[in-house]
Amino acid sequence: MFKYFLGSSPKWFKAVMVGFLIFNVFSYFFLGPTITSWLFIAEFIFTLAMALKCYPLQSGGLLAIQILALNLTTSKNAYHEVDQNLEVVLLLVFMVAGIYFMKPLLMYIFSKVFTKIKSKVVLSLLFVFLAAVLSAFLDALTVTAVLISVAVGFYGVYHKIHSGSGDYNESGVLDKKELSGETLEQFRSFLRSLVMHGVVGTALGGVCTLVGEPQNLLIGERMGWDFIQFFLKMAPISLPVFGAGMITTVILESTKSFGFGEKLPEVARKIIENYTEEEDANRSEKSKYGLIVQAVSALLLIAGLALHLAPVGLIGLALIIVQTAFMGITEEHQLGKAFEEALPFTGLIVVFFVIVAMIHDQHLFKPIIDWALTLDASQQPSMFYVANGVLSMISDNVFVATVYIGEVKQAFDNGVISREQFEKLAIAINTGTNLPSVATPNGQAAFLFLLTSSLAPLIGLSYTKMVKMAFPYTIVLGGIGLLGIIYIL
Repeated sequence: MFKYFLGSSPKWFKAVMVGFLIFNVFSYFFLGPTITSWLFIAEFIFTLAMALKCYPLQSGGLLAIQILALNLTTSKNAYHEVDQNLEVVLLLVFMVAGIYFMKPLLMYIFSKVFTKIKSKVVLSLLFVFLAAVLSAFLDALTVTAVLISVAVGFYGVYHKIHSGSGDYNESGVLDKKELSGETLEQFRSFLRSLVMHGVVGTALGGVCTLVGEPQNLLIGERMGWDFIQFFLKMAPISLPVFGAGMITTVILESTKSFGFGEKLPEVARKIIENYTEEEDANRSEKSKYGLIVQAVSALLLIAGLALHLAPVGLIGLALIIVQTAFMGITEEHQLGKAFEEALPFTGLIVVFFVIVAMIHDQHLFKPIIDWALTLDASQQPSMFYVANGVLSMISDNVFVATVYIGEVKQAFDNGVISREQFEKLAIAINTGTNLPSVATPNGQAAFLFLLTSSLAPLIGLSYTKMVKMAFPYTIVLGGIGLLGIIYIL
């Protein structure tokens, strides 16, 4: 049984997981439910950190089942969390599949961008800026799905040339040889840094608007703010942070620190450039027609998301229907491939909601909220910001924001705090859950999606590497945000 348990994962990891499952039972009876709940959180984060060795759905899922067995939460409450976040689940299932059918168009655009823009700093700034703007009006997970599709597609082009027997740069040496070894590692590092810039960009844009992140909408509804009001309330904090984030990108690329700065190897650029030119020249009428359908679908997608014509998941489903209908993709097995990328992560998100339900049922965050509300009014916003930031790193930023804004709204309704103070705390909660949470993949769904995607092993993006690369952004975004809360708010 031990041989097949968790498949090809390292033996020490299997032993640790068995140890966790046994120890948790003793912990529940001897240390109590509260301490055991915190242990479960630490253990779940550990399974995320081991994502490249063992997909967290299995290891984290066993912990979730044990949480239910020990009655630290109930299946009904876990289902309630899923129900509350059904839009996120639908988004993952349908939007990611919709983006899958858009891959040829994304590859056509970005292969030109990658090879024509030779400055890595400019390319990095473009990724941060576009991801931020799109996330502000669309959705961070959708933007991340696009980033993943682009990077997987670009890696696929490299791999196709690398596994072939061509000589696209006419150097007299097979491309396979020129693209191996150090060149391949440089290419992976190049892609890794661009994708990380992009997902940080989703956080920079996501904090700014009412629709940028799920918790923004929740906070906006509780406060009675419309789109413009929300933007203006957050602007004194979010805009300086955005500027600081862009400057950080330039510094990281210029200094080549924290795993950033690697450029696209010149030999790889030339080979890929010549390869894409040949592909363009030989593109069939059907492929050209497909690009037109995808381009029209992309415009419809942007319009649908920007105008919020329907929940994001349903727009994704419409995107699948339109693209497949007009491109003639009507066989079931052709459709199935599109859903392969998102469904494992969807399963993991549902497991994560069991952890969230446990946190809620065991009131793990309540002592911190109660303590923060006893502080002097001038200290409360900064303490709420820090508390939300730290808890978002270990939990889920949407859940943390939901709990905190609910408690603060209750305090306002009971006359404990004024409307002005209520608004300040709401801004602190929104910025606190959006900015410092980039520190860990479990802080933001977009980061977790990237970590558990098919792209991560291709470019060597592990949990620890992700934390390391996000660290300078965490310090800058979190630090500037805190200074804004203290001195501007």
